[in-house]
Amino acid sequence: MSAKVILDPGHGGHDQGASGNGLKEKDVVLKIAKYTNEILENNYEEVETRLTRKSDYFVDLLQRSEFANEWGADYFVSFHINAFDGSAQGFESYIYNGLPEDSKAEKFQNALHEEILKEAKYFYDRGLKEANFSVLRETNMPAILTENGFIDSEKDAKHLKSNEDLRNVALGHAKGIAEIAGLNLKDSNEKKKSEVVAGTFSNYENAQNKGEILSDQGVDNYVRKSGNYFEVVAGTFENNENAKDMVITLKNFGIDSYVKQ
Repeated sequence: MSAKVILDPGHGGHDQGASGNGLKEKDVVLKIAKYTNEILENNYEEVETRLTRKSDYFVDLLQRSEFANEWGADYFVSFHINAFDGSAQGFESYIYNGLPEDSKAEKFQNALHEEILKEAKYFYDRGLKEANFSVLRETNMPAILTENGFIDSEKDAKHLKSNEDLRNVALGHAKGIAEIAGLNLKDSNEKKKSEVVAGTFSNYENAQNKGEILSDQGVDNYVRKSGNYFEVVAGTFENNENAKDMVITLKNFGIDSYVKQ
């Protein structure tokens, strides 16, 4: 089956959303949405994705739902981070509270919620919920809003600061979307993607430190275990030339890297 999916990173621009522990919601949810987009595009057949924003700028709530409706999306996922007073923690998901029982959105929520908590086991399960949020009410397709931890919780913030843990959250989103949309995995014999590796370390903390250096330069990255070592991956590309361009960019930052296929 094929599917058109809208990925909606909340807030942006002058609207930073929640904040805490040195983090801003608008930045974290953009990372999760981009990781989800990358996983869907790289691993599943016949899926089209669009993001309501691709960088740090503001998009009105109605613009988000109109964008999805005009494109004729099949599914809509809005990414958010919660906040309270530092005492709350965990993951929760929402669908519109005006829907009938056993709606398509409810089935979508069940699949997505379950897959996210499978991949992000460090999040406490706060349950499946309903609300009258604009992006859920005004969209014409099954829509879900995820609250991926509490930004003002030290426990949750530790994971929100880890690109590896954020990729796990994104993987759960992607798997949930794939399950409900009936997406097929791409042939494993397909041409492999080119990855840019910016360091290989025997110590996880050293790999994390290199990742922080990359993040300071505006380069998305994550740490991956490879055998007995930890690799810092600074990008995955379908085109090998684009991967080589990234190596040059990193070199200009004084960071050595190489292309791995």
